[in-house]
Amino acid sequence: MTTPVLPPAFADLEEFAETWCLATETERWARRMACAMPELITFYDAFFPRLEEAIAYCDKFPLDDLPEDALALLRLVYSLVMVAMAVEIFQQPKPTDSADAELERIKEPHP
Repeated sequence: MTTPVLPPAFADLEEFAETWCLATETERWARRMACAMPELITFYDAFFPRLEEAIAYCDKFPLDDLPEDALALLRLVYSLVMVAMAVEIFQQPKPTDSADAELERIKEPHP
């Protein structure tokens, strides 16, 4: 068994941590593009109902001084935002009418 990375209140989402607690937007984009819709929908359906609770948890801490478990949860939130576009709007991982869309930042915001 691996060491939990999310806060205990979000232990039910731990199965998604290894896949979706990604540090950069570029990594989140690449993961979304590499996933099939059933995997995206599973993550979305599990986490979306807890989104406001997750944001409220993260808001208890200064953004520049998040505990590691809160930072992991925030990264999960960022991934949900990326996945939500595919699930809610495009119904596929790739944006429609986007040719060969890529996302690569040369500098990431922190956190």
